[in-house]
Amino acid sequence: MKYITLLKILGVGILGGAIPLVIYLSISNPYLKLSEQVIDGNRLAKNQLVNSNNPSGPADFTAAAESTINSVVHVTTKVIQTTFQRDPFQEFFYGPGAGGRELKQYGAGAGSGVIISSEGYIVTNNHVIAEASEIEVTLNDNSKYIAKIVGADPSTDIAVLKIEGEKPFVPIVLGNSDDLKIGEWVLAVGNPFNLTSTVTAGIVSAKARNINILNGQQNKDIVPIESFIQTDAAVNPGNSGGALVNTKGELIGINTAIASQTGSYAGYSFAIPINLVQKVMRDIIDYGVVQRGFLGIEISDVTQEMKTSKNLLDLKGVYVEKVLENGSAAGAGIKQGDVILKIGSKEVNSPSELQEEIGKRKPGDKIIITLRNNKGEETTKEMILKSKSGETGILSKEEISKNSALGATFVNLSDEEKKSLKITYGVKVETITSGKLKSIGLTAGTIITKINNEPINNVEELTTKLNSSNRGILLEIMTESGMKDYRGFGL
Repeated sequence: MKYITLLKILGVGILGGAIPLVIYLSISNPYLKLSEQVIDGNRLAKNQLVNSNNPSGPADFTAAAESTINSVVHVTTKVIQTTFQRDPFQEFFYGPGAGGRELKQYGAGAGSGVIISSEGYIVTNNHVIAEASEIEVTLNDNSKYIAKIVGADPSTDIAVLKIEGEKPFVPIVLGNSDDLKIGEWVLAVGNPFNLTSTVTAGIVSAKARNINILNGQQNKDIVPIESFIQTDAAVNPGNSGGALVNTKGELIGINTAIASQTGSYAGYSFAIPINLVQKVMRDIIDYGVVQRGFLGIEISDVTQEMKTSKNLLDLKGVYVEKVLENGSAAGAGIKQGDVILKIGSKEVNSPSELQEEIGKRKPGDKIIITLRNNKGEETTKEMILKSKSGETGILSKEEISKNSALGATFVNLSDEEKKSLKITYGVKVETITSGKLKSIGLTAGTIITKINNEPINNVEELTTKLNSSNRGILLEIMTESGMKDYRGFGL
């Protein structure tokens, strides 16, 4: 009997030790991506979601507001725009850059953000921090932290920040924006006009709304993805980057824009769906940039005029205007004049709906597309998505770091580009987000030919010099039209 009792005690002890071990291994599994380990709001809040069903009376928002308000932060930024004033007299005697000096202009901005990890990761809008030289985050308890930018994606207007602190932060629970219904109650939580921790309520007015707000802000190399949730919850300047939550307290969108002629709330606001945000923020945490898959087509709405002129069966789907060479769609046999009806099991009836579905995916993902060809026959096509450069593989963080520095990514100049510009060296800015290079006026397409009067021959040479320099930098740059100029920082 003693042996049986001893075995029982031993068994309970082993079981008791095994449970925390299993939990520890599930959290610290080295094979999990970083984002899978740190985005932990749903894990930490299991069984704590609000029950919003109230058939006997009006919806009650108090529990949802209470469960989310500590996860929404106030983001303030200091903006320093730097220009470099040249001194032609000094340059004549001592060479390019001699006698030049920096001129600085100062500004400030404010917005909101949402804590998505107990380790201090925060998601916000790219436009909130795009020009920032310094970012401060204030929590609901008024504690303040300096934030660093993990990465940003101008195509979706999403950015990820990171704050460091001793206490665990309160992450929000992530919902599923695909389940959102028109007419459903939602809450907007943010900091309008610097009025911290403000909660407003409204309903979902529409989904997959494209308002072309990102088109004017992007350069030609960036494809904006707009598929907004439209609500009538009051959102004002300062709400950008804040939370749109359902009545269970789950994050279902990031508030981004308003429809207004005055700059203040005028009836409608727009939020980026969390299912699209999740892909973007996880890529940024894992790789520093978004790894996006492309179909390789140009598309348009199916209008009544198009239905009549092209003898289409109905108004459903998205019309394929053009198929790009060597793209995923071309390889799968999709042709101009086809009408795409579904991506996987999801119906798509507008370009914004299609963009949202593809925007959730990465190069190498296999998808099935249901389409109707120009003969009216419905068929399915299987394809593997490619990156913008035509690759189906994911770049490692190490590969990405070789091509990026100070908030920008770079590509080598082609022989044709060098010949047209009459140069033999130089590297082109491919994309640029918040960082030192943007603050001195560089844009996508700018060509960097020299650093501190030393010619730059390839991308790795440039990024090594930029990332390792601990002194002032003078850049000789050239526009795509061939105009030469100089920019300096840290002088």
